Amino acid sequence: MDVELTPMPLVLMYHSVQPYEADPYHVIVSPSRFARQMRWLRRRGMRGVSMRELLQARRAGSGAGLVGLTFDDGYANFITEVMPVLDNYGFTATVYVVAGALGGHNAWDEPGPRMELMTRGGVKHAAACGMEIGSHSLAHVRLPEVPADDLAEQVGLSRDILADLSGQDVTGFCYPYGAAGAREAEVVEAAGYDYAVATKPIAVTGRYAIPRTFVGDRDAAARLFAKVARHRLTAGRAA
Repeated sequence: MDVELTPMPLVLMYHSVQPYEADPYHVIVSPSRFARQMRWLRRRGMRGVSMRELLQARRAGSGAGLVGLTFDDGYANFITEVMPVLDNYGFTATVYVVAGALGGHNAWDEPGPRMELMTRGGVKHAAACGMEIGSHSLAHVRLPEVPADDLAEQVGLSRDILADLSGQDVTGFCYPYGAAGAREAEVVEAAGYDYAVATKPIAVTGRYAIPRTFVGDRDAAARLFAKVARHRLTAGRAA
């Protein structure tokens, strides 16, 4: 296994941060809860960073205390609710953007709450502020159900669009719905990505299926402590 993945790093998975009344898919964290979660990390000597920074630091042997912060779907509230809190603590993060839905909304979650997605300007702003821009495909589809030609476009064209827009070398991919197998991982690698993250255990392992720990609105201090402890136990066994 790659040295930066031994043991497997702790990577937290978020989606949307905003006030809410209903959340049937459990993808929303309230702003106040999110702020307390970031404060909890800081008080325990941990620093939230983008996946790019996390992997670079671990490659250099300096990853102690770093925690990956990731945000799926590229919601507009990443700019308004997430980035100010990250800036307050000197944290960074990776936001995985659906390249073909910029300025739209989360149509894939209907009939769940409608949430606005980042615009082209939002992506540029996040990148300029030091956030990593990653790809979440072109259209947020289940990649194992996509024909080979369409799969290459979902993975490769989305990378090109986001690289042109952000000015970054887009090296990270996030599988929509966490759905992936060997075929999808091979296409992601062939498209030039350095790594990919999963949302749940899949058949593939390694740098193109880095596991993450879900964080929700119910995760106060005790639950965060338990999740971090469980990760350390699991990662230690796998090392």
